[in-house]
Amino acid sequence: MTNSRNTTPALHAQRGALAGRLAACLGLMLGAALLTGCATVANPDPRDPFESYNRSMTNFNEQVDAMVLKPVAIAYKEVTPAPARTGVSNFFANLGDMWSFVNNVLQLRGEAAASTFMRVNVNTFMGIGGVLDIASELGIERYKQDFGLTLGYWGMGTGPYLVLPILGPSTVRDTLALPVDMKGNVVSYVDPVSARNSLYALRIVDTRANLLRASSVLDSAALDKYSFTRDVFLQVRSQQAGTPFNGDEKSETDGNNGVLPEEPPR
Repeated sequence: MTNSRNTTPALHAQRGALAGRLAACLGLMLGAALLTGCATVANPDPRDPFESYNRSMTNFNEQVDAMVLKPVAIAYKEVTPAPARTGVSNFFANLGDMWSFVNNVLQLRGEAAASTFMRVNVNTFMGIGGVLDIASELGIERYKQDFGLTLGYWGMGTGPYLVLPILGPSTVRDTLALPVDMKGNVVSYVDPVSARNSLYALRIVDTRANLLRASSVLDSAALDKYSFTRDVFLQVRSQQAGTPFNGDEKSETDGNNGVLPEEPPR
């Protein structure tokens, strides 16, 4: 009989070696992308002065997606029943609502904050920790916000378009807000670290799985996928910075409040 005490360290060593090789491969790809991004675009879009770098980083992200994220997302979708995937999405959406509540308060959006507070409580206590989205069934609106949008509300412009490694489309303002958003992520406080990392991985896979149909439509429809993605992202992300909230919250959330549109229905 094999001694489990001996096999466990060996298994950890194999995983560590595999992770090391993957990290090295990604590092080489990232370095190549950065070197390619040194070239300049003749007439860049005024909103996108870093276009040469952004296109290179987009290519890097697409390679990582093709090699790792998309295959894992497809496998996840094939082996996980639809109700379970819906429960996972609802769970992470409920965690996101907690941070949205904070940002709605920071933006002095009283009705949106109250609605978000109600959503979190209903889904947490009646929806088994958020696995069931009872709040939506009751007609309680979701007002999704983050710290980047909070900065925009108080007058900070979006700044140039910026593509981040792995994370994808962003802006300078949203990149500056990213550390605060990460602190506002409830998952970052989960202990032990192994459980926290598992939740991070599950969230990434679930998010990518939810975008499979949308990415297929984008691949087949867009002549220049980079420009199309940039234009859509900037359009839905932009808000009137520095304009006091006028109480018409519904009109300001019709555009998904600064997030990319959800994938089209089947």
